[in-house]
Amino acid sequence: MKKQTGFSAFALALTFASPAFAHTGHGDVAGFMAGLAHPVFGLDHLLAMVTVGLWAGLVGGRSLFVWPASFLGAMLGGGALAMGGVMLPGVELVIAASVVALGLAVALGLTPQIVLGAALIALFGLAHGHAHGLEAPEAGSGLAYAAGFVLATAGLHGLGLVAVLLNRARFAITPTRVLGGAVMLSGLALIAG
Repeated sequence: MKKQTGFSAFALALTFASPAFAHTGHGDVAGFMAGLAHPVFGLDHLLAMVTVGLWAGLVGGRSLFVWPASFLGAMLGGGALAMGGVMLPGVELVIAASVVALGLAVALGLTPQIVLGAALIALFGLAHGHAHGLEAPEAGSGLAYAAGFVLATAGLHGLGLVAVLLNRARFAITPTRVLGGAVMLSGLALIAG
């Protein structure tokens, strides 16, 4: 029953996500709720952030905390750069590549040194944060907006971690790796279309 709950939550989140909603110029952007919604309703963000949790859960040990923290810290930095008017080249490409690379890492069960994994995840977090920062409101509620996207991202990392733990308890690791393959294919579809 617990395994089904984790996969059901993941499937439900995917059902309501769309790649276009998460990027500049779409929808009403103001405050905490907008920041909370941005990672959840953008398919590229949702997949990458859940997959950070999946990968950290697969590798285990210190990566359980270091990798999500690396993503969150770099994401805040990327958001601050964008809010400060600093533009980074290729952000959308890096975001799409993050979905493919993270999905592939989970599908193959890659276990790099913790520092290498953290560096890769931080690069992806920087790009995702920059996209979030581009959506920040121009007046007054930038900090509330940032708090929303950080909280949502941490929750999505946690969802990935929980999915791995529930899988491990019942089925070893195969369903998690299959999810990684599905995420990778989704990333390729995002790049293609």
